Amino acid sequence: MSETHLIEWDRIKAEIARCSDISFMGKMNYSIEVIQKWAKQSRQSLETQNEIAEYRLRLNRKQGEWIEANIPKEGNKFTVNQNVNRDTPTLIQAGIDYHDSPKFRLFARMPKENFETYIAESKEKGQEITSTGLRRVALKSGLPKRGTPLLPTDKFRVIYADPPWRYSNVMPEYFREQADHYPTMTVEDICNLPIKDNAQDNAVLFLWATSPILEDVFKVINAWGFNYKSSFIWDKVKHNMGHYNSVRHEFLLIATRGSCPPDNKKLFDSVQTIERQGHSRKPDMFREIIESLYLTGNKLHLFARENYKGWVNYGNELP
Repeated sequence: MSETHLIEWDRIKAEIARCSDISFMGKMNYSIEVIQKWAKQSRQSLETQNEIAEYRLRLNRKQGEWIEANIPKEGNKFTVNQNVNRDTPTLIQAGIDYHDSPKFRLFARMPKENFETYIAESKEKGQEITSTGLRRVALKSGLPKRGTPLLPTDKFRVIYADPPWRYSNVMPEYFREQADHYPTMTVEDICNLPIKDNAQDNAVLFLWATSPILEDVFKVINAWGFNYKSSFIWDKVKHNMGHYNSVRHEFLLIATRGSCPPDNKKLFDSVQTIERQGHSRKPDMFREIIESLYLTGNKLHLFARENYKGWVNYGNELP
């Protein structure tokens, strides 16, 4: 059994070096995954496991380069069934799980020297080479953003924000987390955004938050110059894995600066039950509620992934 795997591995290493066909890369990625599992189960040396992991990450980076060049990015979704060129395979045809696509893009976009440094230092320190470890390095290395604009200098009465929160807990390799889908930010980085300068003296903030980081969210509210007032709860119907319970809700916190009561006195139910769709995608209903409550004044949609009429939309994932 072991001899068969080692012979197969020698062949795969040679093929990865000259691989350029995306469909073949997908097959190779699956083959290496099988070998990785075998290496762990049979308790091969760390050196052997790291060699296998290194070649898989190099292959994933090549897959990411292909995705960046051939698969367009629309809003917060990675297009699966559309391509720049009709002759180009879709992600499915290329053998790439759409959950893996953001991670492969992340590897492709990180500077080559940072990629090589992670591999070399892991070997030197006797540490395990993993996609989770590489992802952390990628996110800390300052990824090039695609034409991210400067924050607007206007003053806004209404600010609606969905920050890319970074979570401190470390998930196992098989678990999908925020960093698999988009670059995240620390609480300190979010606090340091000059939103205090963007808010009018009388303004309202609607800020998305999840249970694990709820305490930290109030640091952001205070740093941006607002005071907490109330909240909506989004019942997402579908459940997500959690450490202490099965999570099916998020908070939309409401905070104000100065005096900024709603123009419309209609009271909406604080709990909105709307089945979740794509990862981190918020229902349009909440934006529409905000629009119906605040009829006048400039509106800023912070960390937006789509362009909405009547809002100044800011985000590095806008089409």
